[in-house]
Amino acid sequence: MDKETLNRRISAGNFVENNGSVLRIINLLKTKYNKLKSIQYALNNIDRNEISNSINYLYEAGYLHLRHIESKQPSSLADDDFDALEGKLTAKGIQLLAGVIQDECVEV
Repeated sequence: MDKETLNRRISAGNFVENNGSVLRIINLLKTKYNKLKSIQYALNNIDRNEISNSINYLYEAGYLHLRHIESKQPSSLADDDFDALEGKLTAKGIQLLAGVIQDECVEV
């Protein structure tokens, strides 16, 4: 196995683990929106770019609601700055954490 293949496998494994970590942190306050910046602070052992990748995946997969902090309007990382957004779990995200549904890209 070459170094590039090894790095891709490590990155893919981190992605799956990071997705689960982000989901669990957001789950701590199920009914409240959490600033993405606060989620980053709670996950200080994970790089901000990796957290952004996880949040983007979880949002696109339907596990997270994202909205602008000030306007309270729905948004996404594609449309707004990381620091301007907050998120909370969708019903599908709660089902994933509860083990009702499975996703190979999220380690719960």
